Amino acid sequence: MIRISTSWTYQQSLNTMLSQQSALADTQNQVSSGKRIGVASDDPAGAAQVVTLGHILADNTQYSSNIDSANTRLSTEANALDSVTSLLNNANDLGLQAINGALSASDRNGIATQLVQIRNAMVQLANTTDANGAALFAGTSTTSSAFTLNASGTVTYNGNDAQSFSAVGAGDQVANADPGSAIFMNVPAGNGSFVASASASNTGTLVVGANSVSSASDWSAASAAGPVNDTITFGANGSYAVTDASGNPVNDASGNPITGTYQDGDSIEVNGASITMSGVPAAGDKVSLTSDSAQNTQDVFSTLNNMINALQSGASTTALNNTLNRQLESLNQAMNNVTTTQVSIGGRLDTLQQQQTSYANLNVTYQSALSDVQNVDMATAISNLSLQSTALQASQQVFAKVQSLSLFNYIQG
Repeated sequence: MIRISTSWTYQQSLNTMLSQQSALADTQNQVSSGKRIGVASDDPAGAAQVVTLGHILADNTQYSSNIDSANTRLSTEANALDSVTSLLNNANDLGLQAINGALSASDRNGIATQLVQIRNAMVQLANTTDANGAALFAGTSTTSSAFTLNASGTVTYNGNDAQSFSAVGAGDQVANADPGSAIFMNVPAGNGSFVASASASNTGTLVVGANSVSSASDWSAASAAGPVNDTITFGANGSYAVTDASGNPVNDASGNPITGTYQDGDSIEVNGASITMSGVPAAGDKVSLTSDSAQNTQDVFSTLNNMINALQSGASTTALNNTLNRQLESLNQAMNNVTTTQVSIGGRLDTLQQQQTSYANLNVTYQSALSDVQNVDMATAISNLSLQSTALQASQQVFAKVQSLSLFNYIQG
């Protein structure tokens, strides 16, 4: 016969109640917090999943924040460039208006004054800042002002040529701005391929008008050996010949020297380059043709300043028109620079929008997965809480009955 001691009975009852109290406390914590896993020991595998999902959601939140910041910067840049485009169009209209021999000196000065205002407004736009007050067009430089307008009217770039980026995914970056050097400073001169300009020492009425590459293959062949640096020299009665930088005759594709006779309004073809002219050249007048990309760049502020200076110089109509034609070409190249940047910004904004939508969808998926792993089934937890509470009360009542029993109670009975 096995004899069960009273102390053992007490200890077993106590252990049972303590275990039930612990389970009841855990369930109460689950119901009050809504979490199934409070500490890693509750479910080691589930706790590891919670940590992993938490890191993923934190990364996505940071990437989404980066996207919002990049969106703000790019939208600000796009708005600024819209205004720049409007200013360039106004300057172009004023330049075309100024190519009018009937304008008085006062009229020209009035146009110059408007161009000064346009230049100053463009400097202000080029110094646009982001939401944090950083210069938007300064590249990665921390300067507070990307451009400085000097007393002489010239403009200095204070930034660098680097492009700033925002991390929008693991190993994925999107440029959140563009350096001002690429937009405003490094603007191709002429038509983008070459510059054709009348010599300042010309004495005739020859004006160099529109010019372009009429034959890409001929122009490529002529440029293959290096930058083109040719000169069209006029003789009597419009005759002309083309020579290179060393004074040697320039030959056409057939190997014949390029010569001819020019008449008012003609275009002269030089190995794929077409140059339209008007007026009558004097003997000895020259037109240069250069394609050196290292030299053929001109910032948009200099273009505006050249127009302003020409209008204020009192130059002859021929000299003024030659200058304005070249500057209008440069303005067109500046517009192309801005347009190219705007198209790029649009593509980046579209990419950011798609990425943001993707993160929003992924967050829903990951939050659902996290909820499945971490959150408690409230109906089950409440049911368990009720059952555990009832069981604990029953254990306590049984213990109260048992602990009152003893041999003396039995004898007295």
